[in-house]
Amino acid sequence: MTTNGPSLRPWRDIERRKSRQIMVGGTAVGGDAPITVQTMTNTPTEDAVATLDQIRRCEEAGADIIRVSCPTEESTASFKKIAKAAAVPLVADIHFHYKRALEAADAGAACLRINPGNIGSSERVAEVVRAAKANGCAIRIGVNAGSLEKDLLEKYGEPCPEALIESALDHIKLLQDHDFHEYKVAVKASDVFLAVAAYHGLAETVDCPLHLGITEAGGLIGGTVKSSIGIGSLLWAGIGDTIRVSLSAEPEEEVRVGFEMLKALGLRTRGVRVVSCPSCSRQGFDVIRTVEALEDRLQHIKTPLSLSVLGCVVNGPGEARETDIGLTGGGKGKHMVYLSGVTDHHIESNDMLDHIVGLVEEKAAAIEAGEATAFDPHAEKNATKEPAE
Repeated sequence: MTTNGPSLRPWRDIERRKSRQIMVGGTAVGGDAPITVQTMTNTPTEDAVATLDQIRRCEEAGADIIRVSCPTEESTASFKKIAKAAAVPLVADIHFHYKRALEAADAGAACLRINPGNIGSSERVAEVVRAAKANGCAIRIGVNAGSLEKDLLEKYGEPCPEALIESALDHIKLLQDHDFHEYKVAVKASDVFLAVAAYHGLAETVDCPLHLGITEAGGLIGGTVKSSIGIGSLLWAGIGDTIRVSLSAEPEEEVRVGFEMLKALGLRTRGVRVVSCPSCSRQGFDVIRTVEALEDRLQHIKTPLSLSVLGCVVNGPGEARETDIGLTGGGKGKHMVYLSGVTDHHIESNDMLDHIVGLVEEKAAAIEAGEATAFDPHAEKNATKEPAE
């Protein structure tokens, strides 16, 4: 969790790096704004219907910002229709052609992903900056270890933190020379050590918002692990204002993984936080299949609350006392249900799944209506704790 001073549990405190705040459309990035979660579409942008369908799924998963590739004139023409229909700000990903940036800015992009040093002359950079200013666009500088400038590779011999940082500073200077300051920066690499070191170095050098990512991280499992180590360690150190988990998986999965990272660190809350055991022979019901089914059926819940699902009474009661709703496996197909940390009633195996889903939906609705609050097992202790002298 973030903090402005020592808390009752200092071992959980994360002091975020102080950065400037910029706007990506109507979404604040940096400063004291919540850390945003991004993803990128992988449909042909020329196909507006398919791209919007994918954007809708990402919005439903919780994406705050979505990036769309705009490599051709046809794609920027389609981007205009997409931007009008999207509910979240869109970033137009521009490769090398500055005219695509001009078109995307006019077409409704909230942000341009472009490296100023890659688009040619100073006059072209000036044109892009003028278009961005005129349309209220931010710019995201995206340095990547796999596409570093030749002169930096010659200077350093290989991609290294210093090379990524120097590249970022060169691009930043081009924007600053044209009096443009609404930018955020990424220094990505597929090597976790390289990316993390580069972000630490850049965080000490600039005050702009930082976009975190481990690029080309891999598939759903491997990429999630790799990204969690890299992005997670940076977030824990207070570095990062927006994140994108790069996976060889559907973009909505990137969003879910990103939110789970932020939830684990107490930096964002969204949906049901599930506490569950890995299961063993003591389990009173099939924990693995039950958790899979619950996670699938509870994806529509946006309200932050907690659910514990444990197969037996060894750790089950202890975890259940910490969550809004708890389920602990018992014998002969009867299982204990906890509400707000207190034992409440038993439920039979056959009715268990529908019953738990119903309880979660009921609690979420009560919270949204202002009739209940998410359970905090430490609230009473905190309220009665005497202030230090």
